[in-house]
Amino acid sequence: MRSTSSKNRTHRAARTAAAVFAGALALSLTACGGDDKDNGNEQGGSGEESASTVTLPKLDGESLEVAAVWTGAEQANFKKVLAEFEKRTGAKVTFVPAQDPIINFLGSKVAGGQPPDVAMLPQPGAIKQAVEKKWAKPLGADAVKELQQNYSPGWQEIGKVDNKQYGVYYKAANKSLIWYNAKVFENAGAADPKTWDELLTTAQTVYDSGVTPFSVGGADGWTLTDWFENVYLSQAGPEKYDQLAKHEIKWTDASVKDALTTLAQVWGKKDYVAGGADGALQTDFPASVTQVFTGGDQPKAAMVYEGDFAQVNIVQAKAGVGTDAKVFPFPTVGDTAPVVSGGDAAVILQDSEAAQALATWLASPDAATIQAKLGGYLSPNKNVENSAYPNEVQRKIAKALIDSGDDFRFDMSDQAPQAFGGTPGKGEWKALQDFLKNPTDVAGTQQKLEADAAAAYGN
Repeated sequence: MRSTSSKNRTHRAARTAAAVFAGALALSLTACGGDDKDNGNEQGGSGEESASTVTLPKLDGESLEVAAVWTGAEQANFKKVLAEFEKRTGAKVTFVPAQDPIINFLGSKVAGGQPPDVAMLPQPGAIKQAVEKKWAKPLGADAVKELQQNYSPGWQEIGKVDNKQYGVYYKAANKSLIWYNAKVFENAGAADPKTWDELLTTAQTVYDSGVTPFSVGGADGWTLTDWFENVYLSQAGPEKYDQLAKHEIKWTDASVKDALTTLAQVWGKKDYVAGGADGALQTDFPASVTQVFTGGDQPKAAMVYEGDFAQVNIVQAKAGVGTDAKVFPFPTVGDTAPVVSGGDAAVILQDSEAAQALATWLASPDAATIQAKLGGYLSPNKNVENSAYPNEVQRKIAKALIDSGDDFRFDMSDQAPQAFGGTPGKGEWKALQDFLKNPTDVAGTQQKLEADAAAAYGN
């Protein structure tokens, strides 16, 4: 899987980053009290105006369209950020719901002569494709200045193609978390694991108490790639991760075999996944979260792996983050705990003063602070006050991300060509869905992954 360029892979994961992250999350568990519901955890914020730190032009009479795949609370919260931009500039902004893969959606819009002004692209590979297709327009001086003031070099670099800035990473994700039902763990006498072997022990303890250990949102292939990436990064190490991300080594490599074999210890263990493989493959990501936090002390599963953004779905299940729902870092499989991140970048498709102003706005702490207060959101903007996040768990996760600087790894599948790493029913998503159904077929899965990767990368 490739990044925008080899030069842009400046964010080299380090043992220090893993330690900082693990320590911050461990602190979050002890720091969380029972008052989170009174601390903004209920998504009750209004997205009120934040203090002004960015200068925007007057755009009365101008109209903009912004396309993203976000739905539900995530979309509703982003619309509040757009509403503040409208208030400050006088422009009218329309949110355009997009479908995955967004590059295909945008292709149809471009072909019809009606591309949105700005699109939120969830992969560096998608940014590169948009540039190659001559859809994307470089950011202007104001947006670049805002980025340089508010973002670490690593977050700026992954929005570049051929050393030109095209993307504003407005939204980040910490994808190295496992959420759990606190009541189930308490009833089972289960402890937070720090290593993979301890995770398996914890899972058995939960299983023995009468609750299925894991919920897996297998209907969404990206959740499965995230599982793989955390195991692979920790077990194979950052250098191998970078090589596989750029397809410099093949998916038939022994390191991939090891990671799949490790994954099979969970995915292939009888009665460890809610609904079995067939049930998991019919469970989308939101349902995979909510079924862990509904059903009292007998939910469908005790744990669900995914990023900080799972908090939106936890709140929808009427569970308290830090009380009913707790979290631990993805366990160490090899030498270090993994630190995997993802994100969504604003990219201009129709260049105008208004589109450039919106990109500048999204690069500002003002915009990110509005959505931070609403929960279920994480910003790579280092000038967003940590106190803006609505609960102690989220504050610790955000601090760990900012403190790690450039020492993180971006989601591997998001670096890949869309056909391999980001298309439902194809490439890595499909191969790992098939592996979830048949975790004994390690070699066959590797061969399928390599064939699809070679076709997508062209090597």
